[in-house]
Amino acid sequence: MLTKTDAAKAVRAAKIKMRLKWADIAKEVGRPVAWTTAALLGQHPMSKAEAEAAATLLGLDQETVEAFQVQPTRGAETSSAPNDPTIYRLHEVIQVYGPTIKELIHEECGDGIMSAINFRLAVDRVPNSAGDRVVITLDGKFLPYQWE
Repeated sequence: MLTKTDAAKAVRAAKIKMRLKWADIAKEVGRPVAWTTAALLGQHPMSKAEAEAAATLLGLDQETVEAFQVQPTRGAETSSAPNDPTIYRLHEVIQVYGPTIKELIHEECGDGIMSAINFRLAVDRVPNSAGDRVVITLDGKFLPYQWE
């Protein structure tokens, strides 16, 4: 069986070859762009219908469809985790969504990084009947790589 890592490589290659954006794929899959990106990078399992929709759009085979449906080992790319529960959960968010955030930054802004020096952070509590929500805003200046 194809691994989720190999399936993600196939997705990236097909996406580039076909000049698609993550939003194009998300629309075809019928899910939000961040979720779809994370799923196709191996961080979420997809339903059979979602997996088939993505594979059809990208011209990928049945083995890839199956890999999209496998339950992932989320955040497997790193091995150390902090002990504090709040920091651990933030670490978990970056493990799961970090590759997605990176892909979306590159797609929207180009080859570069988000500054952590020229940076704003906001943490807000939003009332919700099912339990209050925490909204974290990371607002960093885009710094393009300069290859001179």
